Amino acid sequence: MSTLPTDGETIAELRELYRAAEARAARLRLLSTSGRELAEADPSTVDVILSRCAERLAFFVGKRSAVVEKGVSADGIAIHAPGPNGKKLAAMVIDGIETLNDVADEEDREAVRMELELMGATIDRIEKENERGELLAALREREKRLEMLLERIFTAQEEERRRVSHELHDGVAQTATALVRILEGAEKTGCKSGTSTEGVSHADVARSLVSELRRVIGGLRPTLLDDLGLPAALQSLCDGLEAEGFEVSQRITPRAQRHSPLIETALFRVAQEAIANIHKHAGGPCEVSVEADLHSDPVVLRIADHGKGPSEKTRLNGDGPGHNVGIEVMKERMTAIGGTLDWRAGNGGGVTVIACLPAREPK
Repeated sequence: MSTLPTDGETIAELRELYRAAEARAARLRLLSTSGRELAEADPSTVDVILSRCAERLAFFVGKRSAVVEKGVSADGIAIHAPGPNGKKLAAMVIDGIETLNDVADEEDREAVRMELELMGATIDRIEKENERGELLAALREREKRLEMLLERIFTAQEEERRRVSHELHDGVAQTATALVRILEGAEKTGCKSGTSTEGVSHADVARSLVSELRRVIGGLRPTLLDDLGLPAALQSLCDGLEAEGFEVSQRITPRAQRHSPLIETALFRVAQEAIANIHKHAGGPCEVSVEADLHSDPVVLRIADHGKGPSEKTRLNGDGPGHNVGIEVMKERMTAIGGTLDWRAGNGGGVTVIACLPAREPK
């Protein structure tokens, strides 16, 4: 025969049930409130929300304060990314609590663990959002640079066509016209001596025409670059300058193995553009130095002149974007192959162009 509980026992049981209900309600409030706030966190608010959640967690376990320390080396109760092998993202530092086992009540301990999981999932989500944002920003920057590069390539092509047009008009076309007039004059006079009435040899004019054509063709794509490589092509540029009266000092150190055609072409075009600028701005024959360390790391091409130098406007604009297309094109050529280009105008005149490229094995 069972014994009925006394009034004291009934009141004690009711109090125990009430405390248990209050504890469960506190756990639910902790998880629901923190879960809602963490779900709304974004990169700009996550730190504030994590701090609020940490403070709420401290009150839940009966402590005065708690903070979230980010980083794998942070001391405290570890906060991991979701998943069985989730990496450590941060640590919860609570006064008087070093591990979860320090939380006496098993159900409270489970609530703390779930709260830390929610925080870990949020930190992981925000880090991935930041990574995606950085990747998108890098992609947009790359697209922007690609657009600028294409624009400059088209500009360079137009500049090259204009240069070739001038070369053909001022050189080849004039010589060809002279040859036609000489031949027409010979027809009219019935002269078959091979010279004009002014004593000009037809063969000499024809040879001059061939030389002009070869010079223009050489400027478009020097066969020396394809056949003998960059050192010979640079040597050819130096010889051309000397033939025009420039005093050229040169130091070209070749490499045992040739660089790739892309690199050789880029360095040659830089040298070609630098020498074209000397023609434009030096004000006539002057001292020019051409140095090429093709075997070193980095590969260095340095061309300097002691001429009059560029105009004040060109000096002020330097190699800034939107100014001096030739300088920009040289920079873009070097950037495209992973190198750099430095352009400097001296205070007393002259210009120095230095192209650098990290050495690499030929493909």
